[in-house]
Amino acid sequence: MSKQVLITGGAGFVGSHMADALLNEGHSVRILDNLTPQVHGDDRPDYLSEDVELVRGDVRDPAKVREVLRDVDVIFHFAAAVGVGQSMYEISRYMSVNTQGTAELLQEMLNLRMTPEKLIVASSMSIYGEGEYLCSGCGRNSAPPLRSMEQLRSGKWELRCEMCGTILHPIPTREDKPSDLNSIYALSKRDQEEMCLIYGRTYGIPVTALRFFNIYGTRQSLSNPYTGVAAIFATRLINGEAPLVFEDGEQVRDFVNVHDIVQANLLAMDKNKANGEVVNIGSGKPIQIRRVAELLSSALGKHSNPVITKKYRAGDIRHCYADIARARNLLGYEPKVTHEEGFGELALWLASQKSEDKAETMLEELSTYGLTA
Repeated sequence: MSKQVLITGGAGFVGSHMADALLNEGHSVRILDNLTPQVHGDDRPDYLSEDVELVRGDVRDPAKVREVLRDVDVIFHFAAAVGVGQSMYEISRYMSVNTQGTAELLQEMLNLRMTPEKLIVASSMSIYGEGEYLCSGCGRNSAPPLRSMEQLRSGKWELRCEMCGTILHPIPTREDKPSDLNSIYALSKRDQEEMCLIYGRTYGIPVTALRFFNIYGTRQSLSNPYTGVAAIFATRLINGEAPLVFEDGEQVRDFVNVHDIVQANLLAMDKNKANGEVVNIGSGKPIQIRRVAELLSSALGKHSNPVITKKYRAGDIRHCYADIARARNLLGYEPKVTHEEGFGELALWLASQKSEDKAETMLEELSTYGLTA
């Protein structure tokens, strides 16, 4: 049955792919997006389907939120200011957009006495802080200490067991791992997740929170230096510069292709087993940051070795990748895009793109606030 679907923040690269998939399934799609210049250049993106009803406005504007909520069956709440580093010095904006913006959405839903079939909120792996680890002597460690600024300044990148001092080894991170927030962005994403889940429990609305890991893919903003690291690396490469890799490049992440993110969202819309649940969405396969830079370089035919800077950023973690057992069990989710396929597709798209490399500007801004060295 055709549904009227609202995607807040839907003009971004994830939201636009989501809109395409929903349209292909016969649904009607409305998007609320402020088209922030840092991401969009102040214009409707060329890639956004003409069949999408785009309402330009801010999720913090009650009148705009009321306007876009009319006759809506399903809500995907993607609207957010994104970026760990930037959140550490644009504190007010991040908390306003992410936390207050979510509050405005929920308040207007309540004011209108809305009972949507489903509310799906985009959460983030950043709320975990560090991932889960294994100590060879002491066993599983689900609450490793965050690295101190003193440790980062000394270039001792790996975490050690507090009991025996052994270097900890990363293992898949489960949803029940306690959060250990390391950035304002992480705090605001946890706010979004918990507010939506509380609202759902209180008012009987089916809510699912999907904790996205490191998303990459076509349409990712290449001019935003605080976007995903794959886009940052790619922008450097297509501008003839080597990717800049923090720390020693051996830190592990979970890179998940945007097509798999879309798959997970569609499943969450249609499945009831995940109602009221938090679910990791990743590839479930760890990959080193250095290796991401190498794969992108090879796919673009650049053969440029990444520059290992030995620098750090406040708010960065060492290792984290997803345990996706719950996504498999509750949603029937199974990642389909390999890293080689995904970065290959990204490279083909990048060949037609132009972008300004702002990585050095980002480093200067972080350095001004003492957030990198």
